[in-house]
Amino acid sequence: MSEQRDQFSSKIGFILAAAGSAVGIGNLVGFPVAATKNGGGAFLIIYALFVAFICVPVMLAEMGLGRRAQKSPLGSYQALSPDNKGWHIAGLLAVITPFMIAVFYMVITVWIFGYLWHSVTGNLAMLADPEYFGQFVNDYGFVGFLVAVTVIINVILVGGVRKGIEKAAKFLMPALFIMLVLLVIFVLSLDNAALGVEFYLVPDFSKIDGSVINGALAQAFFSLSLGMGILITYGSYFSRRDDIVTSGKLVALTDTAVAFTAGLMTLPAIFAINPNTNPDTLSDSSVSMIFSFFPQIFVALEGVVGYFGASLAATVFFLLTFIAAITSLVSILEVPTAAIIEKAKFSRKKTLLVMGFAVTVLTLIAATSFGFIPAFTEFTSYAGQTKSVFDVIYDVFYDTILPLNGLLICLFVTLHWRKKGLEDELSEGNPNYRNTLLAKYVRISISTFIPLILAVVFINTVLTKFVGFSLF
Repeated sequence: MSEQRDQFSSKIGFILAAAGSAVGIGNLVGFPVAATKNGGGAFLIIYALFVAFICVPVMLAEMGLGRRAQKSPLGSYQALSPDNKGWHIAGLLAVITPFMIAVFYMVITVWIFGYLWHSVTGNLAMLADPEYFGQFVNDYGFVGFLVAVTVIINVILVGGVRKGIEKAAKFLMPALFIMLVLLVIFVLSLDNAALGVEFYLVPDFSKIDGSVINGALAQAFFSLSLGMGILITYGSYFSRRDDIVTSGKLVALTDTAVAFTAGLMTLPAIFAINPNTNPDTLSDSSVSMIFSFFPQIFVALEGVVGYFGASLAATVFFLLTFIAAITSLVSILEVPTAAIIEKAKFSRKKTLLVMGFAVTVLTLIAATSFGFIPAFTEFTSYAGQTKSVFDVIYDVFYDTILPLNGLLICLFVTLHWRKKGLEDELSEGNPNYRNTLLAKYVRISISTFIPLILAVVFINTVLTKFVGFSLF
């Protein structure tokens, strides 16, 4: 159907690469805090149901679309709808979205690298200073850390699928899992850690309302990298004999397991230091928790394990979050990289040079919008609030466009490619799929309530973010 593409060499290679894209800083900090503040075990149950009954069908649709076309998201929509130009817009959105998400994700990744550097060099007390983060984000040292992160990412991406993305994932993801488990064991050994486990796991259904349900769906959808074009791109690197149904389910299971396990690190650590913590006072922002709250936790550990031990724990934590950020960022950037190679016929090295320049420029603009350059800091305003460049990128592309992209996938499968086309594709490499309950469920859900739910989420997000009004 198309030119020969680089492919994953094994199922485990794809699972680790896709899990790397899904496991990000939100899994490590944002998810546990959201669960604790919104019903604990009750939130976890709702989240798991959304992953199983909404996210998995959308995952399979994205992966099936990519493998059928053997192209990037833009190329996939064009190849499967050559006479319908309107769908090309969906493909273009699926490429622009990850490119812009890469910009704000790059900013956060560079911050993490900077904090990792200072942890390694013994500057934990400086990181724990409440005033330091504000100084750090407006320091020229950001440029040096940006160069280092850019080099690391491009070293991985220049190797392509097998020698770059897959090879890195096979090393980085096991390292991430091992460090996460070690930190969990360490944290659970501290006094009062059980209080955090209790807040995290004991269900409180009284806290479940419409906004919590919406938040759980958004967390599940975003956590699995849906709507970013990543799974379409990775699907295009599958061979015809690969079982993408089983692979997709394993990716969802892996991502959920990491997010759940991270809660056994994050919440017990917080309560071990301050048993009187009120979960409702914890910040909803992963950025605030990582850069302001956690350094203070590690400094407080000095009385238990000494300054060296506290610095070592901080180093492992920031290395863990850095690996999670890097694996996500590599997957995000692969989407526009694949599209440029495909459409412009550039070599991978030339494409990465162009991409690197564009992302670096936009990253510097976003990074200087925290007070460093007033014009970028007070870039615009909507819903009664002043917004920086960083805020606009996050609100538009991460919060708003992702559910729209997921909705467009469902509509494309239902209205154009047809459910049978998806079913035929998913049966490749899994001949028994057509007769399974999952196949019947995907066939029904992808064309009925899933697009309806995503449409409501999209409309509510637009109203909430840009008008200041929520449907629920």
